[in-house]
Amino acid sequence: MVLIGFEEDGEQFYEIPSGGVEHGETLHAAVIREQREESGLAGSVVSEVARVWKDNRREHCFLLNTEGELGAREELDNHGGRPTWVPLNELPATPVWPRRLAWRIAHWHRAGWPIRPAEIADGIHDLQAPCNW
Repeated sequence: MVLIGFEEDGEQFYEIPSGGVEHGETLHAAVIREQREESGLAGSVVSEVARVWKDNRREHCFLLNTEGELGAREELDNHGGRPTWVPLNELPATPVWPRRLAWRIAHWHRAGWPIRPAEIADGIHDLQAPCNW
């Protein structure tokens, strides 16, 4: 899975690529655009897998088929982050936000993706927190 890596106070952490929907843009088009802007990868939407509630707003999370090569850091629009491939089985032990979504992605990869989007409240700020469904 491609994540965007950051460093703060000497600590490495990651975020799942994300962003907003521009005026007149569909949700699926926004997902593909944001993926390209933040990682350099092209792709297509497979399905919506989750809706994560954070700070009184809902973020949509999608499973994508991706293709291409990761872009050069200086050419991307991801707030100075570094796109990085992380094996799905390593997500539960990786400091990534949204934390609960990362745990579930690793599980869904093994057990099967949800038919309907899961609703997840994710206020975990300790990105080292162990999985505790």
